[in-house]
Amino acid sequence: MKRTMFLSIFALLAAALIATASMPKSADEVAAGLKVHEWGTFTSVAGELGAPVSWGTFGAPDDLPCFVDRFAGFKGGLRATIRMETPVLYFYGSRPSTVNVKVDFPKGHITEWYPKAALGTRWETIEWRDVKVQPGASSQFPVEPGTSHYYAARETDAVPLQVGDQKEKFLFYRGVGTFSLPLSGEVLNDGRILVSPIGNDHVTGLIQFENRRGKIGYRVVGTLDREVTLDPESLGGELGGLLLDLENILVAEGLYRKEAHAMVETWRDSWFEEGSRLFYIVPQRAIDSVLPLRIEPKPAEIARVFVGRMELITPAIQEDVKQAIAKNDTKTLQKYGRFLEPIARRIGAKVPMLDPVVPRCSR
Repeated sequence: MKRTMFLSIFALLAAALIATASMPKSADEVAAGLKVHEWGTFTSVAGELGAPVSWGTFGAPDDLPCFVDRFAGFKGGLRATIRMETPVLYFYGSRPSTVNVKVDFPKGHITEWYPKAALGTRWETIEWRDVKVQPGASSQFPVEPGTSHYYAARETDAVPLQVGDQKEKFLFYRGVGTFSLPLSGEVLNDGRILVSPIGNDHVTGLIQFENRRGKIGYRVVGTLDREVTLDPESLGGELGGLLLDLENILVAEGLYRKEAHAMVETWRDSWFEEGSRLFYIVPQRAIDSVLPLRIEPKPAEIARVFVGRMELITPAIQEDVKQAIAKNDTKTLQKYGRFLEPIARRIGAKVPMLDPVVPRCSR
């Protein structure tokens, strides 16, 4: 009799434990296991004294898929100092959950995004509501013919998301704005680069890079905590080593290895094109100030890693463009793409007319 009673009580307790374990978790409990990682790029052009200058931010072909939503106005008319390129937000968790995500961009405008989202009246905010985080869900996402920077960002272990009837591996947005950066890059008369920190935050992951007519060289400077002068004539290395160095820097800053690789693959044909530039990691405090991010329920972990890209207009580049304009050498001019306008302004030349960019999507 006692044994039978004991077994009955044990069975009841076991059933209660199983029922409790299978009950839906609260939002707070689910959020406790949720991780969010974000990467993006701030692209600028250094002026004569090293600070970013205003430039026409849309002089390159648009290779985004047509399912991506776009700014309703004329983006090419939005002059700004910074082009905010392809921030993506990844989500990781073992349980299904629903979150609301809002990004403020008070000193800029959101210009592209996916999935569908609500934007502020001046496109200064973007909000995705009822984002369903779906571990184990089908990873069938929209694809269109043609190449695009967009798709490489999917090559991670992030959880599939759904907003309304749209599915994606991440939340995507872009924009343009005018705000301060944590460093300046002044090109001196002899071609050397004077790089100076601005503000109280140390800049990490500083890399000097140059592609001069296909000849590539770079230097990993590391942490910038004081003024340094860099000589482009002493650059060495090769592209393979640079790709690995960049990935390692991104991982050290908090990205997963696949995320770092996806970011480098997304931009490898753009980051390393003709020209001279600096790459660096934007300090966390600067990101949070420029792009405040709110996620509800609050995740257990948020990592935000943004690469700063600063274009440098060196004497060699100025001379190259001068000669190309004089000879009407459109092939050389096209190598500078969207940066041709600020280069031409620097040398006091009229921006040459090149073949018009054919829009990828008619909207």
